[in-house]
Amino acid sequence: MKRKTFYLFAAMVAILASSCGNSGKPAFGDNEFPVMTIGTQGTELTSTYPASLKGVQDVEIRPKVSGFITKVAVQEGQHVSRGQVLFTLDSETYVAAVRSAQAAVRQAEASVSSAQAQLATARLTYTNSQSLYKNNVIGSYELQTAKNSLNTSEAAVAQAQAAVASAKASLANAKEQLSYCYVTAPTSGVVGSIPFKQGALVSPSITQPLTTISNSSTVEVYFSMTEKDILAMTKTSGNVANAIKALPAVKLKLADGTIYSHDGTVTKMSGVIDATTGSVSMIATFANPDMILRSGGSGQIIIPTVKSNAILIPQSSTTQVQDNVFVYKLAANNKVVYTEITVNPQNDGKNYIVTSGLKPGEKIVTNGITKLTDGMEIKPITEEQYKKKIEEAAKLGENQGSASGFADAMGGKKK
Repeated sequence: MKRKTFYLFAAMVAILASSCGNSGKPAFGDNEFPVMTIGTQGTELTSTYPASLKGVQDVEIRPKVSGFITKVAVQEGQHVSRGQVLFTLDSETYVAAVRSAQAAVRQAEASVSSAQAQLATARLTYTNSQSLYKNNVIGSYELQTAKNSLNTSEAAVAQAQAAVASAKASLANAKEQLSYCYVTAPTSGVVGSIPFKQGALVSPSITQPLTTISNSSTVEVYFSMTEKDILAMTKTSGNVANAIKALPAVKLKLADGTIYSHDGTVTKMSGVIDATTGSVSMIATFANPDMILRSGGSGQIIIPTVKSNAILIPQSSTTQVQDNVFVYKLAANNKVVYTEITVNPQNDGKNYIVTSGLKPGEKIVTNGITKLTDGMEIKPITEEQYKKKIEEAAKLGENQGSASGFADAMGGKKK
């Protein structure tokens, strides 16, 4: 009896192997194919693009003078305000320079006072000489000598005053150099990494900045779209500016998979196609009031496409030859027609929005299209019938797991 059951099992396995194909899917009637009737519906498709985040302003902080860091006043990730002190450098040399410049100013001012006193004397002497000359007490030589002394004194005052101005400029420069010992934030933002610690010697020529301040009140999100997508957008809208305006509000999917609570707006599009990747760089801006977004982060831009009366078909019902998309449309005589259609370039990876080539009420084949040829006559079945046959085949496959189960299935026994 066991041997008979074994032979029966082997024979039926051979029969099933010949009647099943396509990776275990059941072989329906030779010309049975599922079809769907084209209709319209409101739908929203989304396209996602890898993106990188950058603060609207990222400023590298570098010292303007050389010196040892005596204090690091902030921590990485700390939010700072414009003008807040970030680092303090050793100021002893610069304090001495300020004191020296102050002394030079005092000395120059004293020289001005001395020159002005000499000028007053020279002016008085010249006035007296004029009176004496009119009274013929002195000659023209003595008068000219007094005048020359007056001119010399006036020049000395001017020179002394210029020296004061120069000394004051040197003092202002020394004070400015001293102020550079306090490295402050040029803008409000978040402190980046701090590679230099207290005691490190830094200078204006260092290659690595002291830190970076990122103004992330608004975040720019960089992503790229393919040349094909851009061409489709610009052809529809007429030009790049209108294409950007026509784009809906975009969403940002964060690295942890959550959707950022604020919508963004696409604001910029590069005018040059990257020759290496064949893509165009885009920028979307997002408000960041809670400072959740950080410069240097990553995510995905989600662009929705909303259609009110869209013809939606599964991508599995299409074939693509180069850049052209085709479906098998069912004619009235149950013969299929290999038909080219155009689709919206934005899709969700599962469905296409058909823009031309199909009309509501027409029918297309949804599965098994690799077996079809143009003009082939088929027996259409519904999607529900197709699914039912798949389920029956799956149940039959489960019973094939054992000889007894298979025999029961073949004999119609119920467990």
